[in-house]
Amino acid sequence: DILHVDDAFVVVNKPPGIPSVPGGWAEIESSGNLLDQLSSAYGKIWIVHRLDKGTSGVIIVARTAVCHRALSMLFESHHVRKEYHALVCGSPPWQEHTARHLLRQDVGHSHRTVVDHVRGKSAVTHFRVLESFAGHALLQAVIETGRTHQVRAHAAALGFPLLGDVLYGAPVSQWINRPALHARSLEFEYDGQPFAFSAPYPQDFQAALSSLQAGA
Repeated sequence: DILHVDDAFVVVNKPPGIPSVPGGWAEIESSGNLLDQLSSAYGKIWIVHRLDKGTSGVIIVARTAVCHRALSMLFESHHVRKEYHALVCGSPPWQEHTARHLLRQDVGHSHRTVVDHVRGKSAVTHFRVLESFAGHALLQAVIETGRTHQVRAHAAALGFPLLGDVLYGAPVSQWINRPALHARSLEFEYDGQPFAFSAPYPQDFQAALSSLQAGA
């Protein structure tokens, strides 16, 4: 699902189940990967940032080395607004909350990201409740940093693991068979021009949300 394409970059609504890049412990060879698929369509491209294999939503790739450097600097300097939507287990007692737990990634055989107040790196996630259901909620998560599994680890640390995220303590879900996380939007300024991209929910996320809204 191509959201935007020009001479500098391509913006895609990545489906769940497709790795951003080839290789890695989580890749299943038969699923392919986003980098190879986009390279086949647009020639040489550069990955600017990544989404977990199970995460859907907005991702941007560069079509030139110059654009790759510029966009990478924007991400590194926190000049890109990254918004995620997540379905979580439990109903937070707050409307807004900022998680600042220090995170250490790639821990153990399961490659989890864990809270580690001694050796962890800084991570900031701003949560906001968008909708509450019986025992679940739809949250907005705006991240200032880009740690691996950041939203998943922070949500779990607060006691509200993502729906379907068994790696971080959620039970197996009847509504969705992956962590219910969607990269909803990206906003940034490139070459003096503002850009904003938003991706609709994929079918499985929307179906889970609709079931919760209906009280199923």
